[in-house]
Amino acid sequence: MNLTKSDIENLEHKKRLNIINSVSGIKPANLIATKSKDGQTNVAIFSSVFHLGSNPALLGFIMRPAGEVPRHTYENIKETGFYTVNHVPITIVDRAHYSSAKVDRSISEFERCGLTEEYANGFHAPFVRECHLKMGLSLVEEIPIAVNNTIMIIGQIEELIIPDQAVDEKGYIDLSLFNTAGISGLNNYYSLKREASFPYARPDEIPDFGT
Repeated sequence: MNLTKSDIENLEHKKRLNIINSVSGIKPANLIATKSKDGQTNVAIFSSVFHLGSNPALLGFIMRPAGEVPRHTYENIKETGFYTVNHVPITIVDRAHYSSAKVDRSISEFERCGLTEEYANGFHAPFVRECHLKMGLSLVEEIPIAVNNTIMIIGQIEELIIPDQAVDEKGYIDLSLFNTAGISGLNNYYSLKREASFPYARPDEIPDFGT
């Protein structure tokens, strides 16, 4: 298959959506959980969480366009300024996947999808008990992306929960110990396996690859 820009634009809508959502490769599966000021919880799966910096510790993620479809995650983050990001283990991908369903605001996806709210150190938003690596973040900035009306949400890590045995003496995390899931497209899930580990790359230490 070799598609030009014109070919892509002329694809049937669902086929184009599936192809373009998959070409960026396998992305991390995360549940983002929030709670409104009046106590209504919400949790939804996202595949767009990414690292932005270590000092301060920042993560970003992309919100789809707001409009006729309610975005409870975005609304709660704007209202309270807090949310959690929770790595999805393979064991709960089915429950995590169905958290994307557009249920009424009065219904918590925690309850509807068989997930458990968990709170730590007085942090406002709930963590997901079934997840092993979890982060509590505060909203720092939102950046509108005009070309497709999406929003980049930037948060600073306020709480970080990681099992001790998964972190080595240098601070490297073995994500394979969590059975962390990856997502390709909108509904295909992959397991994670660590295949190799290398030192920091320095010019004078590049091996001879026979080129």
